[in-house]
Amino acid sequence: MATMTTDLPNVIWRPHPGTSQELFLSCPFWEALYTGTRGPGKTDALLMDFAQHVGKGWGSDWRGVLFRHEYKPLSEIIKKSEKWFYRIFPGSRFLRSQGEYRWVFADGEELLLRAFKKPSDYWDYHGHEYPWVGWEEITAWPSGESYHVMKSCNRSAHPGIPRKYRATCNPYGPGHNWVKSYFIDPAPAGVPFTATRSEVDTLLAEYGVDIVAGSLRTVTLHGHYSENAALMEAQPDYPALISAAAGNPQQAAAWLSDDWDIVSGGMFDDIWIRSRHTLPVFDLPLGWSIIRTYDWGSTKPFSVGWWARTNGETVTLPDGSAFCPPRDSMIRVGEWYGWDGKTPNVGLRMTDTEIGKGIIQHERSLGIYGRVGAGPADSTIFSADPGMATPADAMAAVGASFIPADKGPGSRKRGWSAMRRMLQESAKLKPEDAGLWVFESCRQFIRTIPTLPRSERDPDDVDTDAEDHIGDETRYAITLQPNTLRITKFRI
Repeated sequence: MATMTTDLPNVIWRPHPGTSQELFLSCPFWEALYTGTRGPGKTDALLMDFAQHVGKGWGSDWRGVLFRHEYKPLSEIIKKSEKWFYRIFPGSRFLRSQGEYRWVFADGEELLLRAFKKPSDYWDYHGHEYPWVGWEEITAWPSGESYHVMKSCNRSAHPGIPRKYRATCNPYGPGHNWVKSYFIDPAPAGVPFTATRSEVDTLLAEYGVDIVAGSLRTVTLHGHYSENAALMEAQPDYPALISAAAGNPQQAAAWLSDDWDIVSGGMFDDIWIRSRHTLPVFDLPLGWSIIRTYDWGSTKPFSVGWWARTNGETVTLPDGSAFCPPRDSMIRVGEWYGWDGKTPNVGLRMTDTEIGKGIIQHERSLGIYGRVGAGPADSTIFSADPGMATPADAMAAVGASFIPADKGPGSRKRGWSAMRRMLQESAKLKPEDAGLWVFESCRQFIRTIPTLPRSERDPDDVDTDAEDHIGDETRYAITLQPNTLRITKFRI
C-alpha cells in the first residue's frame, strides 16, 4: 500500500517517509533484497524502483523485466502498476497479449512482466539487455539458479545508465534456504557485502556473468508492517489477520516477525526438532556397523554420508548422560558435501578418482577408516560409455566402493516416508522404534534437510529443483536392509 500525500498535492506516490521503502529506492548498490514481514509495501517499492528512472532521458535504453515464479501472481503486480503508472506517467500504455505483459512509456522506456518457472527459461532472454531486473518473492524459486543466471542480462551499452538487480520476499517458502544463505547470513540488515573472488568465478563459470571481484556490492533491507501507517490506520487488526491466515507457526513467524531462523516449506519442517535430532560427537561402539552413501554431482554438489546402524547398545554422551537408541536406528556420523561453502547448489566439478581419494581421507580424519562398508550410491555411477570405466569403478580403485541404491518405481516416496517415520520416532523423548539422528558436526544435513521443499506437482515427493542431494543420499541409507550391508573388518 502506498502513501498518498495531502501536503504535496502534485505527488501521486511517495515512499513511506523514513522507512525501509525510502532506503530501498535510494539504495546505491547493484544488488539489493527487500525482505521483511508482510505489509511494508515491498511490491510498490519494487515497481517504483524501476519507475523512478522513467522520463530521465534514457529513452528506450531504460528497459526492465520483473519476474514472478508463475503467471497467476503477476495479476496483483499488474493491478498495482495500473493503479499508479497511468496517473504518474500520462501517455503510458500497458500491452496485453498471449503470454506477454509489457508497460511502454512515453519516451520509449519498457517494463516487461514475466513468469520465470525454471532455469532453462533463461534462453528466452539470452542476449537481451536489461539494466533493471526485478524478482518478486524470490523464495518461490526452490534454488538460486534462475536468479543468478539472469545476471548475465543485467547490462546496457548506454554509458552512465543505472544498473540494478532487485528482489523482494518474505522468509518462508521453497527457496527459504538458498535466499538465507546468499542474502541473510553474510551480513546484518543494511550492511553491504561485496562479491568475493570465489563468487565471481562461480558466476562466470556457471552463468556467464562476468564481473570484477569487489566491484559490485549487495545489501539486504528489512521492512516491517508497522512502517505502513496507511495500512495500520485502515486495518489496525492487520497482525491478527495475518496470524490467522498463516498455515503454521513457522509461517506466522515469517510473515509477522521476518524470522529467517525458522524451518520453512519443507518435507520435514513440521517434525524437525534440532535439540532432539542432533547429537554431540561421541566414539562409536565397535559393534555398530558403518556404511558410506553417495549421491553423485559435478556441476551440482555431490554428497557423501557416513552412517552408523545401532545394535541396541547404550553409549555415554560427552555430558555424561546415557543414550540408548533402539536397534537399527541410523546416526549420521560424518559427511562431505561437494560445494564451495558459499554458493548453494553449485558443485566442485571434481573427478571421480579425486572424490574417491577424498572419501578415504575423510574416513581417516573421522577415525573410522577400515570400519566402513560399501553402502548405496546413486545408480548412475555404475554405468558408463562402452570401453570406459564407470565412476563406481574409479572410486573403488582407490578404496571407496559402493553398491547401487534402490531407484525403482516408488523408491523416492518410500524413502521420504521412511525418513519422516524415523525422524518422528527420534523426536520422541523415549523412542520405541528405530529413529534417525545426526551428529552436530554434520552441518550441511542440518542446513538443507529441514527445509527440503515438497513438490508442487506431488506433495509426497521433494522438489527436484531444490538442494536435495543430502536428502537423496539419506534415503538411500535408511532404505537399505541390514542384511545387504558389505562391512569390512575393523583394522587395528
